[in-house]
Amino acid sequence: MSAKSRTRTPARELLFGNLWEYDPAPETASPHLQDRYTLFVNGKWVAPKTKKFFPSISPRNGEILAEIGQAGAADVDAAYQSAAAAFPAWSKLPGAERGKYLYRIARLLQDRAREFAVAETLDGGKPIKESRDFDVPMAAAHFFYHAGWADKLDCVMPGKKLAPLGVVGQIIPWNFPLLMLAWKLAPALACGNTVVLKPAETTSITCLKFATILQEAGLPPGVVNFVTGAGETGAAVVNHPLAKKIAFTGSTAVGKGIQRALAGSGKKLTLELGGKAANIIFEDAAIDQAVEGIVNGIFFNQGHVCCAGSRLLVQESIASSVLQKLKIRLRSLRVGDPMDKNTDIGAINSLKQWEKIDELVKTGVAEGAELYQAPCVLPQRGYYYAASIFTNVSLSHRIAQEEIFGPVLSVLTFRTPEEAVEKANNTPFGLSAGVWTDKGSLILKMSSELKAGVVWANTYNKFDPTSPFGGYKESGFGREGGKQGLLEYAEMV
Repeated sequence: MSAKSRTRTPARELLFGNLWEYDPAPETASPHLQDRYTLFVNGKWVAPKTKKFFPSISPRNGEILAEIGQAGAADVDAAYQSAAAAFPAWSKLPGAERGKYLYRIARLLQDRAREFAVAETLDGGKPIKESRDFDVPMAAAHFFYHAGWADKLDCVMPGKKLAPLGVVGQIIPWNFPLLMLAWKLAPALACGNTVVLKPAETTSITCLKFATILQEAGLPPGVVNFVTGAGETGAAVVNHPLAKKIAFTGSTAVGKGIQRALAGSGKKLTLELGGKAANIIFEDAAIDQAVEGIVNGIFFNQGHVCCAGSRLLVQESIASSVLQKLKIRLRSLRVGDPMDKNTDIGAINSLKQWEKIDELVKTGVAEGAELYQAPCVLPQRGYYYAASIFTNVSLSHRIAQEEIFGPVLSVLTFRTPEEAVEKANNTPFGLSAGVWTDKGSLILKMSSELKAGVVWANTYNKFDPTSPFGGYKESGFGREGGKQGLLEYAEMV
């Protein structure tokens, strides 16, 4: 689809005539990118043995940001050998000393926060205000939190001591590259493990930049190793015999494949996979607050969120009012250059993901759902999609069952709490949900009956390092964050 065919009347022109427009507010900080990145193994930069590189393309404008080294099986093996050699000394290091490294990493990330925020936005397409105000601060918070646990592991489970597992293989997704790195690295290191980590091939830059922070922090060589590449590299990370545990965040299909590959291997496994969360609005909810929660739930990070509130369940008596307010609110959202501080919805991560979103939107229309897209003018270059709402959706529609992973909301109605629970649970996923009501008893009832790992009450997308996160059913198993997340990287002795 050409950019011109996706042009719509600007929301501000619709609301105010042509009287005024926001001035551009471009982010000017430098991301300090290199033209080419190699692999980070044993504390050093090493060229891939494959001698191959692939481009990292910015979804903002389609330009190549850098070339990334493509790791082969021999490179992954070198990373695992390095991690195995570093494990004895790192695991025997007093917890307080490991905590000092984690604390130092967190402070260094804070010092370079704006640089990393710009790199994250250029590489992934999310608005700079999200990278700046959420991703980077939350990544630092995870290192701070786990730095505090490093010398208190005997207190995690009363009467038990925690011992590290050994070398851990980790694979992270493209929607929150830096934050997912922190979610996985921090607890693994706090427990005394060493790590081989592979970032997503479309968003490898902030991971590789993070290696410079590890060097600056003085982390011993081999404790953390980064290998980059696509599916073959990931398979080598998963299947390596030195791995004692695999932690994967990504698609359900790949997660199932990893589970099959590791069956009977004795390796510990955690999977954080897809979702199709229900955001449930009752008639006694604070409607204006709920509308903001709906917007945050589905349009945050362009909908590239596994726990996105992609299904809106609204009580029938207030459905028309909620939809009217929601459509008005969508007209004020700015879709455009993610480097502009005024932007609310940035670029879709890749052309492949844009095509998947567009295909599912067209399927929704073909199946009889009614599409509303907020008026906007999409940039001429890059991958952008207008904020979209489907009404007249039934549970049998693909858009109500499949994870779209984009700025697309499906709206269904219900009459009773029992019907809301039945519709919310009618999905193969079970990662998250939201409940909006003035009644505390109803919140407790819903949270106990919804098959979701996380249930937010009168808010959405609230995260904290102290709180465990994870799902049920096809959304995976295991937890990240809190004491429960620490237990995933240790064995009780």
